[in-house]
Amino acid sequence: MALDWLTRDDELKDHGLFKGEYWGTEPPCTMYEKIPLADPQGQKQSDLYVARITLNNPKQYNSYTTEMVKGVIAGFKAASCDRSVVAVVFTGAGERAFCSGGNTVEYAQYYSKRPHEYGEYMDLFNGMVDSILDCKKPVICRVNGMRVAGGQEIGMACDLAVAADTAIFGQAGTRHGSAPVGGSSDFLPWFLTMEDAMWNCISCELWSAYKMKVKGLLTKVAPVLKKDGRFIRNPAVMTDSYINDGEIVYGEMKSGAEAKAARELAKSCQVDFSLLDEAVDGMVWHLANLFPGCLQMSIDSVRAKKRFFWDQAKVFNRHWLDANMMGEAFLGFTAFATRKQTGRDTIDFIEYRRRIAKGALMDENLFEAVLGKPE
Repeated sequence: MALDWLTRDDELKDHGLFKGEYWGTEPPCTMYEKIPLADPQGQKQSDLYVARITLNNPKQYNSYTTEMVKGVIAGFKAASCDRSVVAVVFTGAGERAFCSGGNTVEYAQYYSKRPHEYGEYMDLFNGMVDSILDCKKPVICRVNGMRVAGGQEIGMACDLAVAADTAIFGQAGTRHGSAPVGGSSDFLPWFLTMEDAMWNCISCELWSAYKMKVKGLLTKVAPVLKKDGRFIRNPAVMTDSYINDGEIVYGEMKSGAEAKAARELAKSCQVDFSLLDEAVDGMVWHLANLFPGCLQMSIDSVRAKKRFFWDQAKVFNRHWLDANMMGEAFLGFTAFATRKQTGRDTIDFIEYRRRIAKGALMDENLFEAVLGKPE
């Protein structure tokens, strides 16, 4: 050949930025694992893997600390650069939550009234969302439970989502001192109608996995509760559709005595994620049997629409969020973090509005008036 004289270096280069220094096994931490790719019969495929990134803070509903955010970024960067990784599964530890958002204890004890510090933290948070949207592998969100607030935002950054039918979805910002501008106000209008996106962003209502499946936010939903050895649907969710204000409603959560009875039934059940994992594994295997280059081009093309508003808004949203740490975020996170002492997890909103209407200063007198008192 004409280029026989050219010396080639065939040693593979490492394009990764991290060596595992941000991962751990003891909570709170982010876990990173490589699991052998398996076919539908469970036969492991040599030299090919699925990267599994797990938010490991189950006692606090897998809320992410600053160090855990770094771990997520490191995990997606590692998976993206790993030639042997076919796909990424992003999930949470335990049975109750994928992620409930940022760690409110850390927010209340460290970041509140430190706007510059929170701005630095938000740079990391934005980097976490970017690391998901930049990952050069398909990303599946395995929703094993609650996916709310910032957990909803990083979940929607993923390409696909498969949820346990016990999962609930929603935002918490307007109730606890923030706004869903870490992705939800950007992503939700792509998934839902504008009206649904608006209400979901601002109401702090929690919607069931079945409702979100009907609305188009999820790819698949799997039952995870077993009673007497058989899978049953989540008893907390109404099984029939009905008409409310002229709209056909499906997947609404039960309330009152029905909800209490459903909780008691759920407590008597065994939690079994085998159908959820079967759905995730089936999706991974399907993706593994596609041209990887064509697959990633298709994924990045769809992601570009999700990124359109995210990339425009993430920087100035960061600045609003850090400034907000001096006022409403301080109040909201403090109320939530001290709920065991006060018996309530929110401020007195009516008193707060009353004082704001009278031009009150955001000072210690106002804070003391609207925060709960220790019981």
